[in-house]
Formats: sequence, C-alpha cells, structure tokens
Amino acid sequence: MDLQLAGRRAVITGGSRGIGFAVAQALATEGMSVALVARSAGDVAEQAAILRAKTGAEVIGVAADTGDDASVARMAESVTERLGGVDVLVNNAATTSPGAFPDDALEGEINVKVRGYLRCVRAFAPGMAERGWGRIVNIGGLAARQSGSIVGSVRNVAVAAMSKNLADELGPAGINVVTVHPGATRSGTFLTILQERAAALGRRPEELERQLAASVSIGRIVEPEEVAAVVAFLASPLSVALNGDPVLASGGVKGAIHY
Repeated sequence: MDLQLAGRRAVITGGSRGIGFAVAQALATEGMSVALVARSAGDVAEQAAILRAKTGAEVIGVAADTGDDASVARMAESVTERLGGVDVLVNNAATTSPGAFPDDALEGEINVKVRGYLRCVRAFAPGMAERGWGRIVNIGGLAARQSGSIVGSVRNVAVAAMSKNLADELGPAGINVVTVHPGATRSGTFLTILQERAAALGRRPEELERQLAASVSIGRIVEPEEVAAVVAFLASPLSVALNGDPVLASGGVKGAIHY
C-alpha cells in the first residue's frame, strides 16, 4: 500500500529512541524528510545520522526541551527553515517512569506531556493550515484507561482530551489530530525496567515478560516498529476518516470492552 507520504515532512519529538525513533524510521522509509527532536543534542545528532544511513532519507536532528516555550519556538524555527515546512507532527516527548509517578510530579508531567504537546501544535499547525493539509499524532498511553498511577492516568487522559479539542478545531483546515495509546512496548527502556524489576523480585526477566504477555490478546508484547506502523498510517492522507478519537496500539488488552 502506498501511504502517499513521499516528499512530505515530519517532526517527531522524543525521536532519539524507542517508539519515537521507530516512528521516524517508518516515515523516513516512506520517503519523508524527518526531523528528530530530543533534549540531548549529541543523542539526536547521532540517531539522525544512523537513520540517514539506514534509509537514505533527509533526516535532521534538533535539540529542544518541549517543556520550555522558548526552546520549542527555536526548534520550530530551525526545523521549518531546514525542511521548508512541516506536514506531520508526532508528539512523543515525555518522561518515562519505571513505576508509578509520585503525586508531586503531576505539574511537571502536565508541562512536558500535555502543554509540551500543545506548544508543538501551536508552532506547526498554522503552517499546515496555510497549506490546507496536515496530520498530528499525539502519543498517549494505556494509563488513560487504567488505574494504578494518578499522574500517569491524568496526563494521558489530558492528551486524549486535548487531541479531541484540536481535531474539532483544526479539522476544517484539513488537519487530522489523533491520539495513539500504546500498551507495554518492547523498547530498550521497557527491557531495562523489566530487568530491574526482575532483579528486585529475584525472578528472571523472561518470567515477568511472559506474565505481562498473558494479559495481551496477541500473546506477546508489541514491538516499537509495530506501533510505528500504526502511526505511519495515521500520518498519511489515507487516514482521513480517523479524527479526534484515540487509537489503541497495545496488541489488545484482555477483558475490558470500550465502545
């Protein structure tokens, strides 16, 4: 299937590793020019070089802290100047916690994952609207539908609510906005956390992974590249029928019915 993405331009925040890097690779493979954004200038430059070598696509790295207004403004100016504009924004920059976030982390998490996403939307959506087309994909998380972490649930529910508001506002301008809620994803961070938990419990990481996999309908943990494939479709013109409502990329969590 041709996703009709060749020649378009994308920016991915939190793009130097995990799901963000996998999304960047998927979009670059489709022929897009890609800007990786992350806080570490060294990491993002290194990962951009790796992706250029892998795909042959135009890939740039730009350092930015999405929790800071001025940093996002500078990043947007740099990306727009170097790529000539942005057609697709994938908001993925967020703090990763090995366990439940402490309650006093809420303000910081809202600033980075919710207001940070909104900062990037405000920076790039006007250009999309001028051209009459754009896609914004906000990466949330299944904590939006599960208890266990007040901070984790609140920040992801807020992302979904923000996306719906933006979809209604920007849809008439040709811009679709969708939240993707990944479940447990077999990224480097996931594997590190799994090893740490296994060591603390005196168990093997493979045992814990099998336990987690038993709660997923496909019987295993989803890979970052599989989440990225969903995001690539949502970034394409073919996804026009999807706007505002969240998409789950979890492999299917057993039990609950959402409608």
